Amino acid sequence: MRSIFIGIAAFAVGVGVATLVDSGRKTELIEPHEVVIASSVGAQASPVGDSPNYSLPNTNVHLLRSEKSARTYPIWVDVPASYTERGDGKKYPIVFVTDAGYSFPLVRSIRNLLGQRGRNIEDFILVGLAPAEGDTSAASRSRDYTPTNPLPSAKADDGTYNAQLRYGEAIAYRDHLESEVFPYIEKHYRADMRRKVLAGHSLGGLFGAYVLLTKPAMFQHYILSSPSLWFDAKSILKFERDYAAQHRDLDARVSIYAGSFETIRAEPRYFKSVDIVEDMKRFKKLLESRRYSGLRIDTKVIADEDHLTVYPSAIGRGLLNALPGFGPYTSG
Repeated sequence: MRSIFIGIAAFAVGVGVATLVDSGRKTELIEPHEVVIASSVGAQASPVGDSPNYSLPNTNVHLLRSEKSARTYPIWVDVPASYTERGDGKKYPIVFVTDAGYSFPLVRSIRNLLGQRGRNIEDFILVGLAPAEGDTSAASRSRDYTPTNPLPSAKADDGTYNAQLRYGEAIAYRDHLESEVFPYIEKHYRADMRRKVLAGHSLGGLFGAYVLLTKPAMFQHYILSSPSLWFDAKSILKFERDYAAQHRDLDARVSIYAGSFETIRAEPRYFKSVDIVEDMKRFKKLLESRRYSGLRIDTKVIADEDHLTVYPSAIGRGLLNALPGFGPYTSG
């Protein structure tokens, strides 16, 4: 196990999970800023001055190889303070977050502050899903979080997709989580594998929708923030139709969030060609029309948020919903 060290300069990541930038004429993929991680034991020299980098306590990195894709993926694991304090062998729910470079330190802080040591949000083990070794965030997420390849049918000058990237390998990544990541977490941590949460934003939210519609039992709660249901001409709807044709139930809890600016309008912060709010509402209506007895789904449009600002609010709300604490809730 190797501790995570994040240099202060490198931690100025901006918004690392953004998928879309609306240029006014077209919607473009942008490459997220990278978070430089130095994995080792002991303090390291800072890239700025001589002071050591800051270490996240109770956090470790594990490298797991995917037999299906032959890629190696780092997983970042953080346990709450109570994990080491308790001596009763308690098992903890697990929250898996996509786009770990951005989401992992944020969700860790939300659990520790908003959670109030289990009062508001039940303490949980946090697992960050990081890009494959040797890949940029853009390369890894475009390939691993998307269930279809839009390039063959995309217009050459559309600008939505990058011909230098690969798409459509979500099935391999999903199977890597199920066959390699899950057993590792279960073996090495006191994890309650019957209580797993998947949280993803943008393409990470699309990946969550894909898992929900292909192997829903992998997770018990899905937190989908601004999911890219628009991707590849809304190809996710084919997976929904295929699932509905073969199943009479979908046993899962689903929370979907979008910012109020994530709709089409000719004003700053709004999209010009993608309506995530409307896609979210239609997706909920479609799932509800199947009348799955085990499905509980809720959606919310969060006021005054856009694609780059909505995630902190969405994940906070999602965790309060997915893993309520012993209460009563307090902000003190």
